[in-house]
Amino acid sequence: MRARWWGTGAVVAAAVCGTLVVQGVSGGDSGHDGKAAAPVRDRVRSAALDVRGDGTGATLARRDAKPFSMLGVSWEKPSARLAGKVEVRSRAVGSGKWSDWLLLDSDRGAGEQNAARGGTEPAWVGLSDGVEARINGKATAKLPAGLRLDMITAGGKSTGGDAEPAAYVADGPDDTEEPVATDTPTPTSEPTDVTTTDPAPPEETTAEPSAGESTTEPPAESPSASESTGSTESTGPTDSASPSDSATPSPSLSVPAAPRSTVPRPPITPRSGWKADESISPEAPAYIDGKIKAVVVHHTASTNDYTCAEAPSIINAVYTYDVTGLGWKDLGYNFVVDKCGTIYEGRKGGVDLPVVGAHAYGFNSQTTGIAVLGTYVDSPPPMAAMASVARLAAWKLGQYGVQPDATVTLTTALSGQNLAGRTWEPGEEMTLPAIHGHRDGYNTLCPGDAFYAALGTVRTLAAGPVTGLTLGVVTGTATVGTTPYTNGPLTVSWSTTTPASLISSFRVLVDGRTAATVAGSATSAKLTLPAGTHKVQVEAVHQSGRTATSATRTVVADTTAPTFTTKPNLSLRTGTVSTTAVPLTLGWKAADNVSLKETRLTAPLARTYGPTVTSAAQTAKSGAATAWALRAYDTLGNSASASVTGTPVILQETSATRSGTWTTKSSASYLGGKSLSSSTKNASLTWTFTGRSVAWVVSRASASGQADIYVDGTRLTTADLKSSATAYRNALWTKTWPTSTKHTLKIVVRATTGRPAITTDGIVYLK
Repeated sequence: MRARWWGTGAVVAAAVCGTLVVQGVSGGDSGHDGKAAAPVRDRVRSAALDVRGDGTGATLARRDAKPFSMLGVSWEKPSARLAGKVEVRSRAVGSGKWSDWLLLDSDRGAGEQNAARGGTEPAWVGLSDGVEARINGKATAKLPAGLRLDMITAGGKSTGGDAEPAAYVADGPDDTEEPVATDTPTPTSEPTDVTTTDPAPPEETTAEPSAGESTTEPPAESPSASESTGSTESTGPTDSASPSDSATPSPSLSVPAAPRSTVPRPPITPRSGWKADESISPEAPAYIDGKIKAVVVHHTASTNDYTCAEAPSIINAVYTYDVTGLGWKDLGYNFVVDKCGTIYEGRKGGVDLPVVGAHAYGFNSQTTGIAVLGTYVDSPPPMAAMASVARLAAWKLGQYGVQPDATVTLTTALSGQNLAGRTWEPGEEMTLPAIHGHRDGYNTLCPGDAFYAALGTVRTLAAGPVTGLTLGVVTGTATVGTTPYTNGPLTVSWSTTTPASLISSFRVLVDGRTAATVAGSATSAKLTLPAGTHKVQVEAVHQSGRTATSATRTVVADTTAPTFTTKPNLSLRTGTVSTTAVPLTLGWKAADNVSLKETRLTAPLARTYGPTVTSAAQTAKSGAATAWALRAYDTLGNSASASVTGTPVILQETSATRSGTWTTKSSASYLGGKSLSSSTKNASLTWTFTGRSVAWVVSRASASGQADIYVDGTRLTTADLKSSATAYRNALWTKTWPTSTKHTLKIVVRATTGRPAITTDGIVYLK
C-alpha cells in the first residue's frame, strides 16, 4: 500500500483486492431511510491504450476527458491475467493539477461467468477532467489484448471536452515526473473506439463520442429487478465466481425459501439506498444449491478518508464498473459495509437468500461476501464497521446452522493458490474458519494485514460471548473498610468491549439469582437488596445466547439506624451570664452497628458534629424553655433522632436567705443592676431551687476574696473570686445532677486576709 497526495487532498492507494477510492465523492442521496429513490445512472467512457511493439508495455498519453470520478483498466479476455504494474493519474476538475501515479491491483480475485472483460480494481479519483495511464509488464509475459481505460462518470452527468491528448506542461504543475518518451511513445493515431454500455436518462441528448473515447447508448430501459426482499423470481441465466467454476448452481426458476436465523437480522440498506440502476443488470440472480457455509471478508482497497454519506456513490460506481465496464451481471459483493457500520445490500436477489456472488474465486457457490469500504493494511476498520460485519455474518451463518467461530469444510471448484502459498486442485476439501479473509482462498492481500489480523475479534463479536464485561461503580452505597454498604435502592453499572448492537440483554444477579433484567444497550440497572450480605454480579447475554458473567462484588444491605447510647442532656457551664445568653453544655453519645457518620443539631439552630464529638457549648435565653433536637446518621444514611428541653432560671441575690453583714452595690454591669457584697467572716447566702444544674454568678477582680460552697448542707469546695481582669456576671462554679430535684446552695464568706470581700449576683439553675 502506498500513500500519495493530490493537489487538493490526501489520497491513499493500495495494490490489493477490491475498489480503490482516492478522493472526494460525488453522488446523490444515500437513501438510508430505505425509501424509493431515483436510480443513479453512472456513465462509462473508454479509451484504448497504445501497446508497445514487444507487447510488454502500454500507455494512454496525458489527455483531457469529459468529467469522470472512477477509472479502471480492462482487457478483452476475462480469463487473462495481467502480469505487470498498472498506474494511472488524473487531473481534478478546475484545478489544473495532476495527481501522483496511482497503482491499481491488476487481479481482483473474483470474476463472473459470461463476463465480457477482465479488469483491474476500479479507483475512485473524485471529479476529474484529465487522465493518463501506463503499464509496465514483465519481459516474460505479454499484456492481454484489448487494453483500455474505463472512466465512470457518477450520476450520468457529463460535460466538457472529448478525451483528446493534452499539451504537456513543462515541469508539471505538481512537480510530478513526465512519461519517458522512449518507454511511452505517443500514438500516431487516435486510439480505436471501444464500445461500452452507457445508459443515459431518457431526456438527455448524448453527444457523439470523440476520437479516443467511445460510448454507445443502450436500448430502451428494461424493467428493473425487484428490490431484494426475497420475493424476486429468478428467470435468467446464472453466474459463478469464475469462467469454469464447476460448483455453480443450475439456473433457478424459483426463489428458495429464506431460512430462519438463530440471531436477529441487522438493519440493511437496500439497493435503492445507493440508487442502483437496475436496468443495467436485468439478469436474474442465481442461488446457492445448498447452504452458505462461510463468510468471506473483503476490503475494497479504497481510501478511508470518505464521509459515510458518500458511501452510496462509491458503491454505485463500483457497480457500474463491474456491470457496464466488465460485463458482470451485477455487483460482485453480496454486502458492503461502510466505516460507520451501515450495511448495504450488494448483489440483488434477497438479502435473506443464498445469492451467488462474484467475490471469491472458486468458492462463490458456498460462501457470501462482505466488503468493508476502505483500506485496512495498516489499521483495522473502526469498531462500528467490524461490529456490523460480525452481526451480518452471524445472521447469515445462523440461517444455516453454522457457528461464527467454527471451522468449515469447503470444496474447491477450481485450481488455485492463496496468499500463504497453499495450492489446490478442483474437488479438494479445505478447512477454513467460518468467517475468513479473501486471502485464505486466493492469492491477494485482501482484506489487508490489519483487518485480517482482527478477524479473530470479528469472530468473537459474531459468536459471543460478550467480552470485557466489567462490573463498575455501584452507586447508592458507602464503603466501610473495603465493603460497600447500602440501605436502599442502588444502581449497578458495567461496561463491555463488545458493542451493544451484539448484546441481547443484561441480568443483574444477586446471590446467583436474577434481580433485574435490562436491554443490551443498557449500562446500568437499579435494584433494592434485602437486609444482609449479598454477592452481586452482572451476566451479559450475547445475541447468540452465550453468556458471560462478571466478577462478584460483596454488598451489605443495612437498614439499622444509629442509637443514642447517651440521651441528649443539658448542663450549665462557666462563662458570662446574661438574661438572653445563659452558658450551657449540650451533651450526647451516638453509636451505630456499622459506622457512625455524624450527629446533626437541627434545633434551635443547625450544626453538624463528627462521629466522635459528644458535647457542644451553647447558650439559651433565661426563663424560656428551649428544645434541643439531635439526629445521628450512619455512613449509609440511616438516622435516628433524640431531643432534650431545658429552661435556665436566674435567682437574684435578693432572693437568698442572708446571715451576717451584706452591702448592696449598684451597677449596670450587675444582673438586675444590683449585687451583694460582704467582707464579714462566715456571712452567708442560701438559695433553694428545684433543678438539675446550678451555677453561682459573681463579680471578680484582683482584690476579690474566697467563699466556701455548700450544697444540701455539705461543703463541696472553696471558690476563689480573685481575677487579674475585672469580670461581671461570671458563672464561677457549676454543679449538675442526673435529674431535676430540690436543692439548697449556700455560700459562706471566708474573709481571706488582705482581700476579704466577695460580690455575688445570684445563681442560675436549669429546670
